[in-house]
Amino acid sequence: MPIDLESLAALDAVVRHGGFGRAAQHLHKVQSAVSYQVRKLEEQLGLTLLDREGYRVQLTPAGEALLAEGRRLLGHADHFEALARQFTDGWEPRLLLVADGILSLDAVLSALKTLADEHVPTRVQVKIEFMFGVQYRFEKEQADLMIVKDYEPDRLLHAEPLPEIECVLCASSDHPLATAGEVDLALLHEHVELTVQDSSDRGDDRHMFGGDRVYYLSGFSSKKQALHMGLGFGWMPLYLVADELARGELVEVRYRGGSRYRFTPMLVQRLDKPLGRAGRRLAELLRAAVQQGEADGRLG
Repeated sequence: MPIDLESLAALDAVVRHGGFGRAAQHLHKVQSAVSYQVRKLEEQLGLTLLDREGYRVQLTPAGEALLAEGRRLLGHADHFEALARQFTDGWEPRLLLVADGILSLDAVLSALKTLADEHVPTRVQVKIEFMFGVQYRFEKEQADLMIVKDYEPDRLLHAEPLPEIECVLCASSDHPLATAGEVDLALLHEHVELTVQDSSDRGDDRHMFGGDRVYYLSGFSSKKQALHMGLGFGWMPLYLVADELARGELVEVRYRGGSRYRFTPMLVQRLDKPLGRAGRRLAELLRAAVQQGEADGRLG
């Protein structure tokens, strides 16, 4: 049966304030209206909720059990109304960010923590993709923001550059390429290349070397583990392997065509779908966190 929340609130006020008169003052109603609402609730439920025989009204056992649950309903209703008011104030109900997994998640997680601390009501979802799969996922799911390595300009998108990230070609210190000196493409083709797989149909990363022996991994964490095992060689963001390179656990592969490259990630949003308050705040926090990470030396 549908429950009248206004009558439930009247019952709660009578109990909290110790009588119908004080409840009426609190609710800014006449006493007869409050009494009527409680009676209506009792009739609707077919139960006596208040014992009115004594000097002070008290809950019956049934009333005590039902009011405890009813207060939870009232709390949910208040939260529902507050949430609705926030959305009418410009908070979007949903926000989707797609980020390239080659980037440090520190900035994203820091921004999400701030949103949580600020009690932003928007439901925020983050999806991790790789290479061309980032923009593919962004378009397929009509996401609001993306942080992307391989950005393809579009007149309906606005992109702003973030600090550069450096990548290094490396292998385990036990791998044959570690002691091979300067290597050419033919020598690289003799060994397994490690890369990550995206969900687009665009094919391989343009920085791959085109050999026949390629292992596709789910992310840079598993790729780093494979490098340590001596499974193959591959590109890694410098911030992820700087310590291992310094300790000699991983070695920079001296490829004639260059063993390092830099790219500029882009923070992208839609022009045809302006960001709401949560989106604008998230973008602001991402910029600040990325710049702080660059200052702290975490981005390479």
